[in-house]
Amino acid sequence: MGSSRPKIGLALGSGGARGFAHIGVLKALEKENIPVDYIAGSSMGALVGSLYGVGQKPEHLERFATLFRRKYFVDFIVPKLGFVAGQKAKEVIRMLAKDKKLEELSPPVAVVATDIKNGERVVLQSGDVATAVRASIAIPGIFVPEKVGDRLLVDGGVIDRVPVSVVREMGADITIAVDVSYFRTEPELHTIFDVIMQSMDIMAREMIRVTEFDSSVMIRPIVKQSSSLDFTEVDGLIRRGEEATMEKMKEIKSCIANWKENKNDIND
Repeated sequence: MGSSRPKIGLALGSGGARGFAHIGVLKALEKENIPVDYIAGSSMGALVGSLYGVGQKPEHLERFATLFRRKYFVDFIVPKLGFVAGQKAKEVIRMLAKDKKLEELSPPVAVVATDIKNGERVVLQSGDVATAVRASIAIPGIFVPEKVGDRLLVDGGVIDRVPVSVVREMGADITIAVDVSYFRTEPELHTIFDVIMQSMDIMAREMIRVTEFDSSVMIRPIVKQSSSLDFTEVDGLIRRGEEATMEKMKEIKSCIANWKENKNDIND
């Protein structure tokens, strides 16, 4: 006997601090009893998705986010392959992830990273959560790349900003994509970090056009200029993620109803 409901996959996109909006998305889905069967994430999407898969409830993630202070996560070094070593971030992620492995998470989570040597997309679904997420958040030029096996990995958003195809490959019938990018046409560029993040946003603008057509539902929480490096607006970002998801709730439920109706037609 087939399933009585569709498998729902959540593709959580990269976007630096704007990725805290993913917590609001999870809050809204839980509030409306929309199950999540699979998660694929890039960068901050990988962080939020993995911690959710570990068992951290949205309210716990919200508490963590509001207490976030950059000094607890950033360890500057003399620049060679990056300004930030990333070891402090990895240790904090390991603590929050309860030292778990990806294959232990529920719902299953796929972490997307980029092989900086050959330009390939790397989808991690087994091994240490902290190592995988640390790789996926390694913004090129800012974080030192993470070595995993014989690969040198950086931010998943470089190659797959919102990994819809990954969550579909995991088995999702319905895909909910969350794009937290925002392209600023007249940004204030004061530091090398601003230049790097604006470059990432330019790349995202082209990638997302394809992703939108590929997903069942696209959620875009960020409706005004918001820096991907600004961690002072966490409450507003989470609230916006929840609001944007509620605005799409009718569409999400319609997709579920249509799937059930088509399934019944096939079985009749």
